[in-house]
Amino acid sequence: MPKGRIFEESLIFLQESGIVLEENFKDSRKLIIPVPHFQMEFILAKPADVPTYVEYGVADVGVVGKDVLLEEDRDVYELLDLEIGRCRMVVAGLAQYQPAVQPRVATKYPTIASRYFREQGQQVEVIKLNGSVELAPLIGLAERIVDIVSTGQTLRENGLVEIEHICDITTRLIANRSSYRMKSEAVEDIAQKFLQVIPKAEVLR
Repeated sequence: MPKGRIFEESLIFLQESGIVLEENFKDSRKLIIPVPHFQMEFILAKPADVPTYVEYGVADVGVVGKDVLLEEDRDVYELLDLEIGRCRMVVAGLAQYQPAVQPRVATKYPTIASRYFREQGQQVEVIKLNGSVELAPLIGLAERIVDIVSTGQTLRENGLVEIEHICDITTRLIANRSSYRMKSEAVEDIAQKFLQVIPKAEVLR
């Protein structure tokens, strides 16, 4: 389970799918939380680490944003689009932005940004940031940013506008490749529970 942006929505999704957790689950300081009555154990991790744990088999399945999957490019099965945590990946900048010869782009997602501009045939210098990337155009570090946007409120409050739409982002259920084969019944059971909450969804694998 990822801590951070999609944690609350993911908890609600689990409850709606019939996986009822203890009331103090979200307030626990523990990083590994057993849920014996469902024969499960939850690992609470930073979002970027979820696909790593799943790829290496320390977790059989994981819940993670599509942005993380695109950035980390881990070898996992993507089973379901859970249709929660909806946002979009965009290129943004100041309203008076003028294209530079080789502009700098600040982002928390250097892999996604580099791939996108390469596909557009544009040469850019990508600068990796870990904090508020909206600051970069305001202080002259970069002409543009690549980031996820939900309502766009943070962009507007900092005088930035969306320039280009890269892709839509939602939360996904992923599985370890070996677990998908060796523990297919258990993985399928979780997927079916989730499908009850999103009846129009299709299994991606």
